[in-house]
Amino acid sequence: MNRQELQELSKIRRKEAAALLAAKHYAGAYYLLGYSVECALKACIAKQTNKHDFPNKDLASKAYVHDLEQLIKLAGLKNDLDIDIKKNKTLEVNWAVVKDWRETSRYICTIASADAKDLYSACTSRTNGILSWIKTKW
Repeated sequence: MNRQELQELSKIRRKEAAALLAAKHYAGAYYLLGYSVECALKACIAKQTNKHDFPNKDLASKAYVHDLEQLIKLAGLKNDLDIDIKKNKTLEVNWAVVKDWRETSRYICTIASADAKDLYSACTSRTNGILSWIKTKW
């Protein structure tokens, strides 16, 4: 999978999450939102590999995770995020919501509507949303 495909997949998963949220399928929306962020971060990681370069094996192995905090670090964005959240309290709150997403949420059928809506807002806010912030980096 390449950077462009990961970017597109991130957009698709966000749109699917919006449709599920509108249909009141909160657990599915929550799960897909996290995957949208994961794909966006993996697109940032893919950006680190130049065309025709042999990929760094250690980086590639570590990137096969679903941990958003680890992916932020692997993408080289941790310092940028720390700087930006010091300047922007809303971004800080949004990251606090988003970073707690786990891949294992796919097994939870009882995600509250408020949790799904909070994650959606934290991800998609145009000016302070985590996906908007990541898109400035990919």
